[in-house]
Amino acid sequence: MSKILVTGTAGFIGFHLAKRLLERGDEVIGLDSINDYYDVRVKHGRLSETGIMGEGLEYGKLTESTVHLNYRFIKLNLADREQLFKLFTECQFEKVCHLAAQAGVRYSITNPYAYIESNITGFINMLEACRHNGISHLAYASSSSVYGLNEEMPFSTHHNVDHPISLYAASKKSNELMAHTYSYLYKIPTTGLRFFTVYGPWGRPDMALFKFTKAILEDQPIEVYNYGNMQRDFTYIDDIIEGVVRVIDRTPQGNHAWSGKCPDPSSSKAPYKLYNIGNNNPVKLMEFIEALEGLLGKKAQMNLLPMQPGDVPATWADVNDLADDLKYRPGTSVKEGIKQFLSWYKKFYHI
Repeated sequence: MSKILVTGTAGFIGFHLAKRLLERGDEVIGLDSINDYYDVRVKHGRLSETGIMGEGLEYGKLTESTVHLNYRFIKLNLADREQLFKLFTECQFEKVCHLAAQAGVRYSITNPYAYIESNITGFINMLEACRHNGISHLAYASSSSVYGLNEEMPFSTHHNVDHPISLYAASKKSNELMAHTYSYLYKIPTTGLRFFTVYGPWGRPDMALFKFTKAILEDQPIEVYNYGNMQRDFTYIDDIIEGVVRVIDRTPQGNHAWSGKCPDPSSSKAPYKLYNIGNNNPVKLMEFIEALEGLLGKKAQMNLLPMQPGDVPATWADVNDLADDLKYRPGTSVKEGIKQFLSWYKKFYHI
């Protein structure tokens, strides 16, 4: 049982992680700014599931859950350094899982400053707070987007990733570099998690499965980029959470075999590590849509469009390190994952 700060708990992954940690007996403090990047009703719904009434929350004040004795939540902006440091001083966390960020590849094309404030300023504030409060392990969300122009498949954490093609991806790569610096200088154990196309119940409304489902049910066309010639390593939320929990419990010690003459990007002599968490099974977008159509019993109207700025044609996670170090490989099938999402979607929207 640990005292853990989880940021982004009104968000998709953070919400599921908080629930899982609470179920196993950890004391959790959740943090989120509850911004309006997408429908806040979904964020309030997630909070409500964990006993937090999202509407009317007082900024900077810890709120007790009405469902979990070991859960408290605070509405806070990560760029608010003073309030963040105050929270760390008051709560004395043992570990941090930092999932809060400004998400979205395409949104970063038109709203770059949102990514600097949340993903860069917010992350340095988190690192400084960990540094000055004796945090034993900082796990944080990175993204498969960091692979950018890489074409060698499957994507491996041992590959060089110096060619991102969106500011979102660049901000996540920056987080990895910043984390390594703090691991090296201050011996703070850090683990970066490169997530691959996460989907499932309580998912984000700006993601493909959510948008496709809504459009098909409303007899609206879906936008299919790159004329459908996309592949994604769709990864079910429960598989992601299992990987994250195992990572939180495994504090990196540093790789004594690491050499600066042939540097491995995934590790270091410092207590620093990177993992992919993906299904290791890329699926063609058209096959994904066909599975959704089959489960809905309804055909999609498709608007075929060219590749969008910032997008990559394919993703595929090499999870060998995850399997070797943590004895875990994600494995939920796309059909089963979509089925679980649709069950939640229809219940949430009273369909």
